[in-house]
Amino acid sequence: MTDGAPPRPRCTPLRVLAPSVALAAALAGCADPGAGTTPRPSPSPRTTAPAELCTRLVTQWAHRLLADGGSGYGDYQSMGLSNGQYGILRTVLDAGRAEERRNGPGTARELTRRLAQRGCTERYRDGVPTEGPWQ
Repeated sequence: MTDGAPPRPRCTPLRVLAPSVALAAALAGCADPGAGTTPRPSPSPRTTAPAELCTRLVTQWAHRLLADGGSGYGDYQSMGLSNGQYGILRTVLDAGRAEERRNGPGTARELTRRLAQRGCTERYRDGVPTEGPWQ
């Protein structure tokens, strides 16, 4: 036999869920009575245009590589770029590095942003390209 201590109550699912159910029922009475009666349209998802996404990615990598002193990161796929976007990045970086040597990092960042936007706008002017590796 035991030493006479009262038995410990067992933790059953009902004991665990009962307080939550009671709280939910109490809060349900506080809800707006008209809520849920009229379906509300869900907001449409925002999509980013391919040229805008390209500009963001190329600009981000150009700024990062300029800040790192030009050390390489990896191949274009590990950067999340297509082969065409990587081509734009290489062109942008070449111009950015030359600008940085002449006038400093501030003007180089601005130039890389403008060139990335120009290159990406040109690349996606007719929609998403379909030729080449990983588009």
